[in-house]
Amino acid sequence: MLEKEFIRFLQIEKRYSEHTVIAYKHELEMFGSFLNQEGLKVADIVYRDLRHYFAQMAASGKNASSVNRSMSTLRTYFKFLQREEQIQQNPMALVKALKTAKKLPVVVEKDKLVRLLDQMEQEQDGFESRRDYIVMELLFGTGIRLAELLKIKEEDIDFFNRNILILGKRNKERLVPMNNLLQKELKNYLQQKATQFVDTNNSLLIVTKEGKPAYAKLIYDIVHRQLTLISTQGKRSPHILRHTFATALLDNGADLNAIKELLGHAGLAATQVYTHNSAERLKSIYKQAHPKA
Repeated sequence: MLEKEFIRFLQIEKRYSEHTVIAYKHELEMFGSFLNQEGLKVADIVYRDLRHYFAQMAASGKNASSVNRSMSTLRTYFKFLQREEQIQQNPMALVKALKTAKKLPVVVEKDKLVRLLDQMEQEQDGFESRRDYIVMELLFGTGIRLAELLKIKEEDIDFFNRNILILGKRNKERLVPMNNLLQKELKNYLQQKATQFVDTNNSLLIVTKEGKPAYAKLIYDIVHRQLTLISTQGKRSPHILRHTFATALLDNGADLNAIKELLGHAGLAATQVYTHNSAERLKSIYKQAHPKA
């Protein structure tokens, strides 16, 4: 019921990112399959049906976070239907989220990552290796998200003021600073990109070896391949570099509000998770404050 209208609502009114919209659409499709199996219509759904649906998800092996994600989607969907006067009662009103264990952000050892980047800098022998190096330096050097990286255009880079214009979630813009090394390497990369793709009118910063717009899996593969060289942990995604960026800043005394602005968080609560992850900072405080440290 009004699925297409709901997706447009997420895109236009809520201004959700493409990634988030795809996730919502997937959750809605799964719920649609459940309705077909049970012979139910959206307008007839009651709390008992939803409880049955979420219980099925849990029984199939879905963890609490996955079930809660589905709950969040349906909560927004039924509120939308109520607003559009398609239903009178919201069956999600009584549904409560499941308790989840708090997980600390996974990070890479900073020293190992710095050594990896130094090695990549020395081993640039063509466009692809230079691009891969720029991807790693940008993600760790600025803390931007994968989706934000893919949107950066050449004109977004301000070498004079040494910052990059980032288009974040819900099209919110912010400026992130560049360090000296990143600024130098970006200039080299752009020169090689211009030489490599003379006939390509593509202003996006990160491109494929054919000069076409880069895509999420390409960036994921680059990061995963590089992090495999220095880490055996299960998660080796671009977001790990974002976590490592934030934790490194906190370890070195950066203000939490400043980190919030750099990461593009809407509220401070999302940034505060890094305070639990800053082991080096806690060690430093312990050594300074404890009489037997």
